[in-house]
Amino acid sequence: MFHVKHDAFDVVVIGGGHAGAEAAHAAARAGARTALVTMRKETIGVMSCNPAIGGLGKGHLVREIDAMGGIMGLAADRSGIQFRLLNRRKGPAVRGPRTQSDRALYKAAIQSLLSSQEGLSIIEGEVADLIVSKGQISGVELADGAVVPCRAVVLTTGTFLNGLIHIGDQQTVGGRIGDKPSVRLAERLRALDLPLGRLKTGTPPRLRASSIAWDKLEIQPADEYPALFSFLSDRPYVRQIACGITHTNQQTHDIISKNLSRSAMYGGHIAGVGPRYCPSIEDKIVRFADKSSHQIFLEPEGLDSDTVYPNGISTSLPEDVQHAYVHSIFGLERAEILQPGYAIEYDFVDPQSLDSSLQLRAVPGLFLAGQINGTTGYEEAAAQGLMAGLNSARLAQAAAPVILSRAQAYIGVMIDDLVTRGVAEPYRMFTSRAEYRLSLRADNADQRLTGLADQLGVIGSTRRERFDAKMEDLAAGREVLEGARFTPREASVAGIAINQDGHRRNGMDLLAFPDVDLGQIDALIPGFRQFTTETRAQLATEALYKTYVERQQRDAAALQRDEAQAIPESIDYGDIGGLSNELKGKLQRVKPTTLAQAGRIDGMTPAALALILSRIRQDERRSA
Repeated sequence: MFHVKHDAFDVVVIGGGHAGAEAAHAAARAGARTALVTMRKETIGVMSCNPAIGGLGKGHLVREIDAMGGIMGLAADRSGIQFRLLNRRKGPAVRGPRTQSDRALYKAAIQSLLSSQEGLSIIEGEVADLIVSKGQISGVELADGAVVPCRAVVLTTGTFLNGLIHIGDQQTVGGRIGDKPSVRLAERLRALDLPLGRLKTGTPPRLRASSIAWDKLEIQPADEYPALFSFLSDRPYVRQIACGITHTNQQTHDIISKNLSRSAMYGGHIAGVGPRYCPSIEDKIVRFADKSSHQIFLEPEGLDSDTVYPNGISTSLPEDVQHAYVHSIFGLERAEILQPGYAIEYDFVDPQSLDSSLQLRAVPGLFLAGQINGTTGYEEAAAQGLMAGLNSARLAQAAAPVILSRAQAYIGVMIDDLVTRGVAEPYRMFTSRAEYRLSLRADNADQRLTGLADQLGVIGSTRRERFDAKMEDLAAGREVLEGARFTPREASVAGIAINQDGHRRNGMDLLAFPDVDLGQIDALIPGFRQFTTETRAQLATEALYKTYVERQQRDAAALQRDEAQAIPESIDYGDIGGLSNELKGKLQRVKPTTLAQAGRIDGMTPAALALILSRIRQDERRSA
């Protein structure tokens, strides 16, 4: 075959989904000559499933991506048609920003942000092979025989690796409906002898909006005061709309129950494991048999679209059953199905084969991000893409990788979970996964990460100036609060009921009391009124969590001491007496780089950690 050689790049990103878009933009921002290779340019930034961004845990990831100069938050704000802050009644640490997006606007925003990024080229084509020279990635080969030389590759295949679509007992090859799967690349990965598995995800039938009886339904409006994603955004870009709410009923459940054997999942056609936290309607009927109904959110896919996404009824049942159960639902009696729901099964690589930079240990220069690592969700994919893009660029530049710790970011929690524990089902981010979640709030993502991003040179002047101004305002507001001190009697005059113990307390101390509001603080400290609503709210949250955060910071410092104890790559776990064979196998597979990371391996015990530490000390004495 005649090979046409493209220009050489530092980084080649394969795939134009959420992980690929973020990886390509990050690598280019980091100064690497970057190429994004995708089968069709027009599909870059497509929202394959739910047209929404954020949520509990996921919203934290998007804020962190934005704080590092990424693009998902900006695209979400430009396309958001219904912003809602989830868990609003709970503490600030577990609140999750979310928006329903206009599909077309989101895709347009991503494509615009990529096309305007200096140092980024887009190549249309299918990657058929990875070129490895002397054990190191040196380029990719396209299906037409063209070769693209590079120093690092980021592979973001989503659900395309040997993708197989299931609707009842009918199977069609595809990465999603309308797009062919990536078969040759899947075969190449198998030839590399990587640990592969199968996972599955699903999507609901799409409905024609004009065929829904909206006047019968409960309506859910957008928040009056929207919580946006990007720290650069001040207000929504487009008109806000409402969503509809309906429920399944006993008739719906009966129809599904009678046809379970015709479901691809329950009919034995799917081998892959699905996401436990986003079950299909069949799963819900089986697993929650005691429930007589399940809530469905009817989410318009755009301001000018006649398509609705019925969130809550994803399925792999045959089309005739889908029609029957949809029409049994209140308000959907005459609903027209525009596209049937389906399940999709695809290959993934065991993420325990990656190091903490998301690089494959067995193939230096090859980074993986997104669903190929066993995750589910746009936000998890984009966060991995961000880090894989940064680290591939740094590898090409012979610089040290960027590793975010569990005490630093939800991104750090996710990556550590993946590479240390692996996945038994599609991984989804939750606030409960983060042991330092009181410190890792969505509202302070920029304070945690933007300074680092600036040091890495991956943010622009506008973001830097906005961040510096915010930090100055917070410092000034904090100074005003800490400089004013009050007796309990003086505080009680403003309606603040505290223990009459005679101790003076400053404004930050008073804001730490859960029932104190900003109006009461204004009455005591008039100078605090001059600050913006955002600054005042941020300081109130900071005060509320101050004691807990200080405790978590002490815990994080202890963790960092553990992290500082490196485990030599040459250590032989098989030679450590007292370790179980199971733990020896896991340690050899994961190859933890620190004692703290070893401690997070499933089944690890304090006694086993002590044995590992003892061996490290013995080896150090021998080599001294």
